[in-house]
Amino acid sequence: MNVDLSLLIPEIALSILGLGVLILGLIIPKESRHGLGWVTALGLLGVLGLTISGWNNQGSLYEGMFVVDQYAIFFKITFLTAAFLVVLGSMRFVDDMGDQSEYYSMLLFATLGMMVLASAGDFITLYLGLELMTIAFIVLVCFKRTESKSVEAGIKYILLAGMSSAVLLYGLSLVYAVTGSVTISEVGQAVAVNPVPALILGLAMLVAGLGFKISAVPFHMWTPDVYEGAPTPVTSYLAVGSKAASFAILLRVFVTALPGVWAHWTMLVAVLSAITIIVGNLVAIPQTNIKRLLAYSSIAQAGYILVGLVTASESGIKGVMFYAFLYVFATIGAFTVATYFYNVTGSDEIRDYAGLSQRSPLMAAVMVISMLSMAGIPPLAGFVGKFYLFKTIVDNYLWLAFIGLIMSMVSVYYYLRVALVMYRDEPLDGSPIHVSAPVAVTLIVAMIATLIIGIYPGPLSEVINTAAHSFFMH
Repeated sequence: MNVDLSLLIPEIALSILGLGVLILGLIIPKESRHGLGWVTALGLLGVLGLTISGWNNQGSLYEGMFVVDQYAIFFKITFLTAAFLVVLGSMRFVDDMGDQSEYYSMLLFATLGMMVLASAGDFITLYLGLELMTIAFIVLVCFKRTESKSVEAGIKYILLAGMSSAVLLYGLSLVYAVTGSVTISEVGQAVAVNPVPALILGLAMLVAGLGFKISAVPFHMWTPDVYEGAPTPVTSYLAVGSKAASFAILLRVFVTALPGVWAHWTMLVAVLSAITIIVGNLVAIPQTNIKRLLAYSSIAQAGYILVGLVTASESGIKGVMFYAFLYVFATIGAFTVATYFYNVTGSDEIRDYAGLSQRSPLMAAVMVISMLSMAGIPPLAGFVGKFYLFKTIVDNYLWLAFIGLIMSMVSVYYYLRVALVMYRDEPLDGSPIHVSAPVAVTLIVAMIATLIIGIYPGPLSEVINTAAHSFFMH
């Protein structure tokens, strides 16, 4: 069997980087470990460069177990960009916390899990990628071992992650039992001939197992508690990375392997999407803690992204990819502000953000722009993303588009409540907040990307068109 290992270069490079950072942490004296953040950030930029340079290098390895197409590469670029911004935004946070090498290496291994997941061509690779990502996140979620909230979040996450993995595995085994194959493309050919009840049950379990990872209602119970308890930079990466990776594989499984039973699951996904949008937005309204508010907001965002899966068409896939990419910048922008604010004040309560516009104009501006982008206000990136998603369903699912539209208006209320506190109220403590250089870079990149993608989405749209097209080439 002739194996072209050049397809695996980004994954191999990231594995070496993750192990290298871990080993460096063991051999470097404690006072010199502050540089590990920069080593990780520069390493991630290098891996990102390798991934982009392999844009036209496509193929599959090990008889279809590992698929490298432009669709997978696009998602890998999304994960690496998110990881880079999270590392930059969390340097000061991790320096205060200690254990830098473990933190950065776990972040890198979580990213590696996501990259494997995006290229998974069969159920075994899918499960390996998913578990690598999940186990790394479990360690990261309870990283503050001395804080009861962080440990509680870790316990909740490990219990529910284990349960969702069991459900997902059972669903995959049912699909395998019916079709006799674990390779996603072969399952697609077998399913078209024989959609039996056991397969529909397997399907429902797949939706439940992956529904947990994307925090779709009713599998969202863990999200607010884990987001609130986990260290804030981890929360931002959990909200962006694990969601995008789960959507990447969700699309590959449902659109490639199960088009034959499409009629059975499209309405299920539409209803799931509607419930997730409604619950996420309504429960966000009474929240007083910024991380819980962003958690419910991220549940609602998962509902919007699910809209793209309803049609399972090329335009739907394009909508999901576009939204997943711009969601990285809005979410990391908002969470980085929350991280830095917590570092300075020790508070996550929205009322303590009073007068932030006077104490740090940059932080307040980034928070408002990120939140308005999530709400879908033009000319920001979120508006274009929602437009692409809802455009795909207007013909057959007009009711879902209406729900999305109404709930986007509702979301403006709770996003602007935060803006009001920052811009209208007088600060309780008038001292200015000085933003450190890496955090300032993260905030400015997030803000500029959100504005540019919103005003000029053309180039990104063309790249995504190519990637979405490559998805259907197998």
